[in-house]
Amino acid sequence: MNSQTTTLGNGADLGHSRPMFNGFAHVWTPLVPARDLGRKPLSLTLAGERIALFRDAQGQPAALIDRCPHRGVALSLGHVAEDGCIECPFHGWRFDRTGANRHIPFNPQARRETLGATPLPVRQLGELIWIYTAPGTTAPVEPQPPEGLVAPGLRRTLIQRTWACHWTRAMENMLDSPHLPFVHRATIGKQARRRMTPTSTMEVTWEDTAFGGRTRAILDGDDKGGRLEFHRPNIMALHIPIPGRHLRIHALVIPVDQATTRLMVVASRDFAKLGLLEPIFARMNARIADEDRAVVESSQPSEVPPLGQEHSVATDRATREFRRYYFEVLKPSAA
Repeated sequence: MNSQTTTLGNGADLGHSRPMFNGFAHVWTPLVPARDLGRKPLSLTLAGERIALFRDAQGQPAALIDRCPHRGVALSLGHVAEDGCIECPFHGWRFDRTGANRHIPFNPQARRETLGATPLPVRQLGELIWIYTAPGTTAPVEPQPPEGLVAPGLRRTLIQRTWACHWTRAMENMLDSPHLPFVHRATIGKQARRRMTPTSTMEVTWEDTAFGGRTRAILDGDDKGGRLEFHRPNIMALHIPIPGRHLRIHALVIPVDQATTRLMVVASRDFAKLGLLEPIFARMNARIADEDRAVVESSQPSEVPPLGQEHSVATDRATREFRRYYFEVLKPSAA
């Protein structure tokens, strides 16, 4: 994949060049719950790039790099006009969802076709808004969310957290089964902790898939049927085995900058759909996520190092596969 330098619409240079979405370019990622985006623009940072997110006149989400090509002001500080364009708060320049400049006050002679903002591909799927991390109005592929995030007839519970770590440490944590009996000894690791003995063994398997990979953790030869899926680049889906039922916990690991990660945890289920039960599921998801936080934030270095720079054992199979993907696919795109 080729790196992308920071420019503003129609190739207008900002006066500096650097890779956009450093180490996280040319991928689809969930960015924010759709319910969070109303008529007022949002400013969100993704892999070091500030994004202005807004809804056009038809209510569809739109995304521009959050920087006016005129004087570098944050477009998200402006407002959305009746025609669905976002208006810069400084001098009133207006941009549509494609980044095209639709109006420059007091300057009817200006060549607006050369003075656009930088658009990003955006989709609303299920209850989430997704962004493609390269400039443009179209992407070479469409997002492929896990079933639990978009399938009809499911109840979904979403919580959000912010961790002080590089996103790669958080992502590896979500794919790591051997930590459950220790970090989550009172919650999702309770049963494994009761079963384990000083001589217990765990077999961690990995299967490559079209979306990423599938892993199982088999304790003392007893496969209970649970599995983790890695959906490239930054989603974990935990399949909890309940006969005849759908129950998934998804971890959406969203890079903000080199030292900050935003985590969305989405549980999906086809039972217990009453709204009165939502606080119970939300509290449980929050408790599990909060159990991980201190451990992950303590990792040094904050960004995962190449495989040869940390010791690994057989039960690190899934995290080794993620690290290989990161360094062979995502990281080279920043070169």
